[in-house]
Amino acid sequence: MLTEQELSDKVKALIDGHDLTRREEFLDARFDAGLAWVHFPEGLGGLGLPRTMQAIVEQALTAARAPDNKPDQLVIGLGMAAPTILGHGTEEQKQRWLRKLWTGREVWCQLFSEPGAGSDLAAIATRAVRDGDDWLVSGQKLWTSSAHHADWGLLLARTDPDVPKHAGLTYFAADMHAPGVEVRPLRQLTGEAEFNEEFLTQVRIPDAQRIGAVGAGWTVAMTTLMSERVSIGSSRAIPRDAGMIGPALRTWREKRELRTPGLHDKLLRLWADQEVARLAAERLRQQLAAGKPGPEGSAAKLVFARLNQDISGFEVELSGADGLRYDDWTMRRSEGANFFGRGPGFRYLRARGNSIEGGTSEVLRNIIAERVLGLPPEQRPDKDVPWKDVPR
Repeated sequence: MLTEQELSDKVKALIDGHDLTRREEFLDARFDAGLAWVHFPEGLGGLGLPRTMQAIVEQALTAARAPDNKPDQLVIGLGMAAPTILGHGTEEQKQRWLRKLWTGREVWCQLFSEPGAGSDLAAIATRAVRDGDDWLVSGQKLWTSSAHHADWGLLLARTDPDVPKHAGLTYFAADMHAPGVEVRPLRQLTGEAEFNEEFLTQVRIPDAQRIGAVGAGWTVAMTTLMSERVSIGSSRAIPRDAGMIGPALRTWREKRELRTPGLHDKLLRLWADQEVARLAAERLRQQLAAGKPGPEGSAAKLVFARLNQDISGFEVELSGADGLRYDDWTMRRSEGANFFGRGPGFRYLRARGNSIEGGTSEVLRNIIAERVLGLPPEQRPDKDVPWKDVPR
């Protein structure tokens, strides 16, 4: 295993040996050098090192002003698709997808939720029927971030309706440009349309794009969901004044005439909560193993949602009449999730979605209760009933 000094020397050799103005060539070279994500295996963009050593790479490349892979456009691919493919994909799938995913040549989305299967994801009705070496998929998905930009979708579909709902699911990588895939925007409170709904009509998916065994879709999906919650709640190291607390602090400094002792006390409490969440997220990142996130990510995401809503509410209260103004309801197609832009009103409205996206706060509390605290599980009378017999 490389030492920290040897890793630093490897990064320096990458910087010195390549033209930093040729973005795609540099990113390919970085992947080949194992400096994309150092905790991944060798040959797949990594070096098999502890995840915490990635900071050495990022700091050196940032100082050198090296090109990055536009991570804001690749949140789902980097944070959800990559751990899933690494944990459950074949060697051919890892070689096929991981490089283009990391370099940003291919964008991914997540085709999970449906009109009748949101919090109860295992109730999904999208059907995949075997047709020789292919599968024919029909159904509807929704609440899909970045589907209008995506090249590939992480698709969970029902392949066996005669077994209980958790057992009859299979996981695929779906080509978002394939015939039969239709993407429509879903407009939010803010006017933006980050999310989409998709209609799948006899979409042909080769069996080579199946990730995991037939019927093992729920197990594969858990890797994706746990990775998603870690990605939302603690995806990267953040400075102390970043996130939702940053705009609130700027408003506090600018609106001196609106300060009160009560608001001062509330801000201090929110600051302390934010700092606890930041440090807890940092510890979680250090404990994660590649492709094997645990239920602790649910707690990080749950806290992220609550804090964003509390802090954005504080900022609206502090801003007085200005906090109630929101005058741009223009329909906009977003490049990605925008939690913090466009003023206090936008932040307040956008934060309402934080407790829904990436798993509702209610579901996350169940996960924490059962898998972290060891409390008795919630009663599920349909758990052992064949899916086709469950009332819908």
